[in-house]
Amino acid sequence: MPYKWPADTDFALWELDVIDRVCPACGRMMYICDHRYRRLHTLDGPVQLVCKLNHCPDRLCAGHARTKSPELEVTIAPPSWAIGWDVFCWIGHRRCSRHMSIPHIQSELQDDYAIKLSDDAIAKYIRRYQVMLAARQQDPEALRRQYESVSEIILSIDGLQPEKGHETLYVVRELTQKRVWFAEALISATAHEVQRLIAKAKDWATSLNKTVSLWISDKQDAFVTGIAAEFPDVPHRYCDNHFLRDLAKPVLEADSHAKVQMRRKVRGLRKIEQALLKQQNADVSTSLTDDPEATVTVLVGPANGPSLEADSANSVVLEYCAAVRGILNDDQGGPLHPPGLRMAEALKEVHESIQRNLDTKKGDSRKSTLAVWAGALTRDWNTSEPSKSPSESTSRTFTRWPQPLSLEGGDARIAKRSSKG
Repeated sequence: MPYKWPADTDFALWELDVIDRVCPACGRMMYICDHRYRRLHTLDGPVQLVCKLNHCPDRLCAGHARTKSPELEVTIAPPSWAIGWDVFCWIGHRRCSRHMSIPHIQSELQDDYAIKLSDDAIAKYIRRYQVMLAARQQDPEALRRQYESVSEIILSIDGLQPEKGHETLYVVRELTQKRVWFAEALISATAHEVQRLIAKAKDWATSLNKTVSLWISDKQDAFVTGIAAEFPDVPHRYCDNHFLRDLAKPVLEADSHAKVQMRRKVRGLRKIEQALLKQQNADVSTSLTDDPEATVTVLVGPANGPSLEADSANSVVLEYCAAVRGILNDDQGGPLHPPGLRMAEALKEVHESIQRNLDTKKGDSRKSTLAVWAGALTRDWNTSEPSKSPSESTSRTFTRWPQPLSLEGGDARIAKRSSKG
């Protein structure tokens, strides 16, 4: 479907002519027989190409029936495209390097360059870019040029499963130049199928005339047998990432157990939030009843409502609840930065912050909202003995929180705290 240009589009006019005007059949000079007009988007704005078409003037020459287009036209845009190469490469780079979604690419094109393309058009250009990129990655001449200065190569193989239940994508990479050689999706990762991929990698290495000095994988059985069959004298080593992950399994299990114990002690956030919101709604309703003529004013900011100090205290309590909920839901991290350690450190900081607020309120005869919240939250954590005062209960409960665990003895300390609680 042809691209529809707005009627008020301002085009830059580019005229293109044939560079070599010698007829390839008879050697006579060709002349202009027609013009072709094209409109396309570039990053510099809309452009209208005026392509001057040439052919041989001799009607008896074979070149008379053939029209020659300007050579520079294909360097600006491929035939029948509504965008130039610069826009095409811009879309492909945003997709493959920055992993931007199609709506994001569409909005950025519209905002930054005033280029309006449909979702289908952008998806079509992305598919063409991926095809060109794959062909470029597997170009034998480009590979030879890149590996001219390399004496030995290191290969790795791994499986990537985008979604559970879908076929696994097996990727073979060369690590000295950090280049993906090829990838293939396999429905069943049998030893025969995996060995076929390894044999293909051997053919690539042979065509480059390079020696494979090392293979790296997660040492699945199919990888071990396939590499041993195709590369019998090449060492096969464990991948660092998989090695550390398997080595840190006990640490991560202890860390997960510590998070469960901490979550058991920190409860009641939703009840506190509901109570505060209910209290705020009751105060607003009371102010509306006292002054029915001030309805509009109350919706913006009630003048006869609760005091500024109470509103401030309520907002502080809600902020604390949101912060604690974010801490409890933080599961990101790995064996070198366990999430349980970060959770313990963050909860300790919250405890110290609450204690500072309670110490500041000490001496005030009025019972603050923060103190009430701390007491309520403490009663949910510590059910073994009643709390005498909000300050004492909060301090006593937080001193029982799990401290950051070391890599040894984590389970023993957690079990000891659980028995005491």
